[in-house]
Amino acid sequence: MAEPLQRHDLVRADPAAWAAWLAAHPELAGLRQLRGWADAGRPLIVRRRMPGEGDEAVPLGLPLPPADGKRRIALAFPTTALTPLARISLSDVAGEAPPAWRSTIRALDAIGSAHEITPRPFGSLLWQAVTGLTYLSTTSDLDLLWPCHRGVPPGLLERIGVVAAAAPMRVDGEILFPDGFGLHWRELLEAPAGGSVLAKSMDRLTIRPADPLRAATPA
Repeated sequence: MAEPLQRHDLVRADPAAWAAWLAAHPELAGLRQLRGWADAGRPLIVRRRMPGEGDEAVPLGLPLPPADGKRRIALAFPTTALTPLARISLSDVAGEAPPAWRSTIRALDAIGSAHEITPRPFGSLLWQAVTGLTYLSTTSDLDLLWPCHRGVPPGLLERIGVVAAAAPMRVDGEILFPDGFGLHWRELLEAPAGGSVLAKSMDRLTIRPADPLRAATPA
C-alpha cells in the first residue's frame, strides 16, 4: 500500500484535472505561471488542512516566484488526480544554492550523516530546483526538514544551531516525527526546561512538552 502523503510532500497534478481546476477559478486567469504548470511537470506541495476543509481531497499549495508576487495559492485535488514524487534531499539540490551558501549546506549535510538523518529542503531552494524558475533572492532563508524516526538524537539541535549561527542566511525548518507532526528546530532547542512547543500536522495544531522530545525518545 502506498505511504500516506504528509505535509511538505511533493505531487504532480494530472494536466486534465489542472485545466479543469483553472477553468473553475477565473479569478486566477491573470497569473501567467499557472497556465502551463501541470503540463511542465511542475509540482505542488502538500500543506496543512485549513478549518472547514474536508478530508475527501488532498490539501495542496503552490507558492509563486517573487517575480509573480510571491503569491501562495491554496487548492485541493483528489488523490486520483495526483502522482506522488520522490522526496528530495538537501544534497540533491545543493548545486542550485548560491555559492555563499554551499559551505553551510555541506556542514548541515554532515550533521545529517552523523545522525543518520537525511535533511530535506523546502522553501525557495527547493522550488527553484524543481521548477527551473527563480525563487532565491539575497533575503531567502534555507528551509530544511529533519526526519527523526527514533526521536531527536542527542546533540542534533545544538549542532544545527552552531552552523546556523555562522551561516550567511537564516536557517529555518522543522524536526519531523513519524506521526506526521513537525516542530520548528529552533523553538525546540530554545524552549526552557518544562516548556512546550507548537507541533503541526496535516490536520491539526497541538502543543507538546519539549523535554520528552529532546530526550531521544520515540515520538
